[in-house]
Amino acid sequence: MSKRSSLAFPPARYLVSALLMLALGGCQTTGLEDITGALGGKSETAGKADSKPDMDALRERYRAKPGDPNIALEYGMALRETGQRAQAVAVMEQAVLNHPNNKALLAGYGRALADSGSFQRAFDVLGRAHTPEDPDWRILSAQGAALDQLGRNEEAQQYYAAALKIVPEEPTVLSNLGLSYMLQNNLSKAEQVLGRAYQRNQNDARVRANLALVLGLQGRQNEAENLVKADLPPDQAAAKIAALRQVLAKKQQRADK
Repeated sequence: MSKRSSLAFPPARYLVSALLMLALGGCQTTGLEDITGALGGKSETAGKADSKPDMDALRERYRAKPGDPNIALEYGMALRETGQRAQAVAVMEQAVLNHPNNKALLAGYGRALADSGSFQRAFDVLGRAHTPEDPDWRILSAQGAALDQLGRNEEAQQYYAAALKIVPEEPTVLSNLGLSYMLQNNLSKAEQVLGRAYQRNQNDARVRANLALVLGLQGRQNEAENLVKADLPPDQAAAKIAALRQVLAKKQQRADK
C-alpha cells in the first residue's frame, strides 16, 4: 500500500481489530478465522459455551504420545481455541518438524502463526499445506487473508479468486474479498461483494460486521446499525452498535489528521 492510501484509510491490522470488536462484541478471540472464517471450523461451534476442549485430558494425551501427529494437531487446535497462541505455535512447530509433509499439520501450523501475528510465515507455511494439483479453497482464502494483513491487497484478491473458482459464491471467501476491497478504500465494490456474502449467509456475525462497517464508512449509519442489531437481544444489540460507532469514530479521527 502506498503512503497516501495508508493515511486515507486505516491499515489492515487496525481494521481487523475493529472488526473483531464489532463481530464478537468485545469477547476474547483466538484467531484470524474469527474475523474472516478463512480456514473454517470455528463458525460451527461459535457461541457454544460448552464446546471448550478438555485441556487437561488433551495435555496428558500429548505428553504420553508427543510424536503422534493427530494428537499434536488436536492439542494445537485446542490451545488456539483457548487463546494460548504461543503454546499453539510451539506445539505445531514441533509437530511439523517431526512430520514435514503432513498437510493437516502444516495447515494447523499456518493457522497458529496467523493467530500470533506472524503473517508472512503463516502465508509461506500455508502454501506448503496444499499443492497446485490439489488446491484447498480454505487455505487459499487464508493465504489471501494473511496477504491482506501484510497490505498486499491485490495479491490477496488473486487468492480469493482462485478459491472462488473451486467454491463459487462461498460466503466466507466473499467476506474476505469484500474486506480486502474495504482495506483498499474501494467501498462500493466492498459493499457489492459483502452483499453477496450476506445474501448467502445472513446469520454469520462476521459477514454482517464487515457489511455494516462498509455501510457506516459510506455514511449510512442507520442501515449499518439496523444490520448489526438484527435478531439480537437488546443488550447485545446495544453493545454491537456502540462498537460500530467506536470503530467509525476512530476511522474519522484518523481521516481528520
